Parts: sequence; C-alpha cells; structure tokens
Amino acid sequence: MAKTSTIFVCSNCGYESGKWLGKCPACNEWNSFYEEKLSKSTGGSTAKEKKVVTPRKLNEVIGAEAARVKTGIGELDRVLGGGLVKGSLVLVGGEPGIGKSTLILQLCNSMSGDGKVLYVSGEESAEQIKIRADRLGINILFLGETDIDVIENNILDINPKLVIIDSIQTMYSEDITSAAGTVSQVREITSRIMRVCKSNEITTIIIGHVTKDGNIAGPRVLEHMVDTVLYLEGERYFSY
Repeated sequence: MAKTSTIFVCSNCGYESGKWLGKCPACNEWNSFYEEKLSKSTGGSTAKEKKVVTPRKLNEVIGAEAARVKTGIGELDRVLGGGLVKGSLVLVGGEPGIGKSTLILQLCNSMSGDGKVLYVSGEESAEQIKIRADRLGINILFLGETDIDVIENNILDINPKLVIIDSIQTMYSEDITSAAGTVSQVREITSRIMRVCKSNEITTIIIGHVTKDGNIAGPRVLEHMVDTVLYLEGERYFSY
C-alpha cells in the first residue's frame, strides 16, 4: 500500500515544512512555499533486496589516477582542470541565449570519436538541434524526451560515453507530483541521472537555466549534487 503525506517546499531554497509558512525561515523569501504530495510505500514484501557492503581499510584501496578526456576547446579544458573526468557530473549554467547549447554541441563533436554521444533535449526539437548541428558539422545521437524513465532506459540501452541533458528544468519524474522544474523534481531527476551514469562510468553534462538573480534555477540543491559547476557569463555593456 502507498501512504500519501503532504509537505510544503520553498521554491527558492528547497526548505521543507509540515505546514504552509508565509516567510521561509531559511532564505527569508516571502510567499515561496508550495504544496507537494509524497507517496511512501508501506508494504515490506515489495522492498528490494539490499546488497551487503562492508568497510575497507584505506591503505588496502588501490588509488587510480582520474583519466581526463580533452574537450578540444582550450579554455574549457583549462577550467575543467585538463578535461572531463570519466563518469563525472558537470553542471553548465548561464542566461538564456548566451550559448550554452552551442558550446556543448561543439564539445560533442570533438568527443564523438571516443564513443557514442547522446544529446537529450526537453526544450528544442530534433529539427532545431539539427539546424545548429549542421552549421557546426556535427552528427550525434539525439533524444527529444522529458520523462526520466524513458531517458534512463535509453542511456542503459545505448551505453554512451557522454550524455547531455538540456535542460534539467524540463525533465520530470512521474513519482513526484509537483511540476517540472520544482525543487523536488530537479533533486529527483539529478539523483537518478547521477546513479545511472556513475554506475556505468558515463560522463554527463547537465545544462541549467539561470534565474533573474543570477542563480541556477533549481535552486542551490542542484549545485551541491554535481561534481563541477560552470557558469557561462557574458558582458552586458559590450558586443563581446
């Protein structure tokens, strides 16, 4: 059986409360709470069997040097510390239209020779991406989908070397009752992407929008879950 409970979540910082509050005690934002229903399974027979994990001594662990893959873009390699780490989760944020998708497509082109590249878009259609890809001379795998279950199944079936999620605010899970882009949805989607990609050593780049305050929409909970956060910023007063 599933037991349903209701909580209230701050859309600005992710603070959770058992009742509605006019002002968030964590970030002091007014009228930012929205209602969210949570379903918890109470049946013990359907629980998955947990694997047994025991502690290990650190001096018995064989250290491995993190292998980095060059992106082909010098400045991007520099801020990444020499390139993308295999199996890492990278968040790229920036204002709409600043060039996030174009930059990532260029990265896909240089990395397509190292294995399959899967571009998942919930905002633009295949035709829109193709126009930009043709201009850059790029040919990669494209998936226009927002359901995380479908996305996860495709990642496992294709087993690509690089996955692009554009953007995290458009993805949703049917297990969460709130709308796409809310704190709970972003947290659940990022957690599931992280699990499937880390377990299969798939490098993943998540594209996130920036709010009017200059923060990645989601909010900060998204930045704490990834390995690297990159901001793409432009000059407001000059052409370049």
